[in-house]
Amino acid sequence: MASNEMTIPRPVNYIADEWSECAAVEDTWNLDPNTREPLHRTVTTAPADLERALRHAERVYDIGRWDDDARRERAEMLDRVAAIVETRAEDIARTDSLTSGTPISVTRAVAAFLPARIRAAAADLVTIPRVTALAAGGRDVRLHKVPWGPAAILTPWNGPSFIPAAKVTSAIAAGCPVILKPSEHAPSSAQIIVECFVEAGLPSGALQLVHGGGDVGARLTADPRVKIVSFTGGPGAGRAIARAAAEDFKVLQLELGGNNPALVLDDADLDVTADGILDGMTKLNGQWCEGPGKVLVHRTLADPLLEALTVRIAKLVVGHSLDEGAEIGPISNAPHFQTLRSRIEGLRALGASIRQPARLPGLGGFFLSPTIAAGADPARATAELFGPIVSLHAVDSAEEALRIANAHPSGLDAYVFGADTDRAIDIGSRIVAGEVRVNGAKLADLGDDSAQSFWGPAGIGGHGPAESVRVFCGDRVVGVDSPDLPL
Repeated sequence: MASNEMTIPRPVNYIADEWSECAAVEDTWNLDPNTREPLHRTVTTAPADLERALRHAERVYDIGRWDDDARRERAEMLDRVAAIVETRAEDIARTDSLTSGTPISVTRAVAAFLPARIRAAAADLVTIPRVTALAAGGRDVRLHKVPWGPAAILTPWNGPSFIPAAKVTSAIAAGCPVILKPSEHAPSSAQIIVECFVEAGLPSGALQLVHGGGDVGARLTADPRVKIVSFTGGPGAGRAIARAAAEDFKVLQLELGGNNPALVLDDADLDVTADGILDGMTKLNGQWCEGPGKVLVHRTLADPLLEALTVRIAKLVVGHSLDEGAEIGPISNAPHFQTLRSRIEGLRALGASIRQPARLPGLGGFFLSPTIAAGADPARATAELFGPIVSLHAVDSAEEALRIANAHPSGLDAYVFGADTDRAIDIGSRIVAGEVRVNGAKLADLGDDSAQSFWGPAGIGGHGPAESVRVFCGDRVVGVDSPDLPL
């Protein structure tokens, strides 16, 4: 179809305030997930170019002045970025869709939200003071919010525009010089975001862009000139970053995901539950780290829920991600497609029956029916699925569901479905996770102030509002001492 024809240029770096060519990885291509046709050569960043980016970030870092006028100037710059992003919304949406496989209807909604996220950081710049007076018996003692220093931001392929835009915006608002490395599987959306920042008139070195795989990320995050690393991705890479960061005690924000549990209580409404789980397992094609994975359902509702999900999945329109009518598209890339197929076979080997009722298009891409794996031993079904897949397990009580959920905690998100919301919230408060949603599986934050911690295997730190000062700034207390203090 003509509407599906789109080419994506080969990614380029932005280093030391200049665009520069990347090195191509021989015989390796980024593929259109809808057709497996080549989009562009896979690229990487040469060590000398990465060194140039690190030197520039170190050179331009300065605590700077953060009085009202300075914060307003930087906020105005971010407002310009937001306005430019609005003009590129369709480019962003189509590039997101073509690289992640997420339907265009969803990526358009994401692209439309980006300006609001950028403007929120601009508003924080104006409203959150960088220096506040502390109570000190009349002495002059001040708390300064100081940018940590050069920041390495590594982002995944499942949120190819939103995650880079959100993290970069917060870090730039803080005053950290940013080196951004997007996923090698979806580099082009991040490049559009960087183009918008550059057009808005960034200070020198405020943002640089490098491309490449895990080797580039490893060199970047291990470098002592980098003072904070913000990473969203898999647990293997997250552990490697944490080990490297321990050498010089970098500040870390690591969001690593997990197999998020969904507890279905004995009083749950069947339609609300089936709709919510389907929404969660198909949103972004199921490729989001906070999506439901292990469904622990009261035994009386297990068979009805399995049937309700099967009927709903069979009605889904699976299609080319750029088709207006597609409700779910292909898996983003070949390695993850193979991982998901392996996860499904692993659940089958654990005794699960596999249901895949959706009709797939004959396009040759990485298409996978949303899948229910029912009946495996829940104690052994622990791997993160990260796709349109849930495992379903019958339990005899809410207490049993809690024990199973917390025996191998996700640490990131969890879900509870039940008609008695007070009871559901009470049960939710006992799940080892940073965020627990009751009777739904939306993507947006539950509330304006719902900062979320990453518990256990989900990572280090958290995310939420005011990240510019909460994540990318450290506290520094400066003030007049007193002989009257007790020690």
